[in-house]
Amino acid sequence: MKQTNDELICYCFHYTRGDLLADLATNGHSTIKERIMAEKKTGACRCADTNPKGR
Repeated sequence: MKQTNDELICYCFHYTRGDLLADLATNGHSTIKERIMAEKKTGACRCADTNPKGR
């Protein structure tokens, strides 16, 4: 399967592969991952509902 930058990686918060690559290039680490983890702690993550593959 070919990966593209517009491939949706995070169905809850609509981050794409390109978003993650740009974040890594800009910050040297993933601030997006940090934001997702913070949202998960508040219960805002709905992966089971929004990701077609489930959790």
